[in-house]
Amino acid sequence: MKKLALVGMLGAVALGAGVVAVRAGGDDGRAHAQSTAGSTDTDSQASAEGARIRHEIQNDPVAPTVAPQGYDVTIVFFSDYQCPYCRKVHPVLEDLMREDKKVKLVHRDWPIFGAASTEAAKAAIASKYQGKHAAFNDALMRSQGKLSSESIRAAADRAGVDWARLQGDLAAHRTEIDQTLSRSSRYAAMMGLSGTPAMLVGNYLIPGAVDLSNMREAVAMARSQGQQAQTQ
Repeated sequence: MKKLALVGMLGAVALGAGVVAVRAGGDDGRAHAQSTAGSTDTDSQASAEGARIRHEIQNDPVAPTVAPQGYDVTIVFFSDYQCPYCRKVHPVLEDLMREDKKVKLVHRDWPIFGAASTEAAKAAIASKYQGKHAAFNDALMRSQGKLSSESIRAAADRAGVDWARLQGDLAAHRTEIDQTLSRSSRYAAMMGLSGTPAMLVGNYLIPGAVDLSNMREAVAMARSQGQQAQTQ
């Protein structure tokens, strides 16, 4: 069974102190955290700026979000509907959300596999305006092979999306949809991401696909860190 291990600090300037990257592998099979507390004014300013940017990444007015009441950990999922590893992570996140009712999930579409990925991302975001994002997201993630306009429409049909309304919402919300995709791309660059999938779990970054056990462990680490921060 894969384990999580600390592989180094990430984005000290962009995201501030406290952001670490974790991925599958490791010598002793345990997840470790490294203290990054600083004593200088510069460290404090970087930490404050990092907290502000993390808040923006975790809270977007347009990105589809599932936020249960009383959630205490936020997962931000950077994904592309044509990425095979994103498709593998999708059921892991669904299982996690079903069993852990205190996890918030933010879908940050980052279409990097071409025009079809961008088309799918925009359509998925627009579907939230008719309350169909969860079903449409699932249908797109379960698609096989490369996407096309036809397969995106077929996924919408399977999800029960009103296609005519979707086209209207795409037009009406074009600017804000484009802006949220731009924001996601900018944040991905700030974090040094080189591809999809990637999950920001609290202050921990998972660059790549992991299984449910590893995802639970990352959530536990983030939850523990949040609880420690509240007591300080």
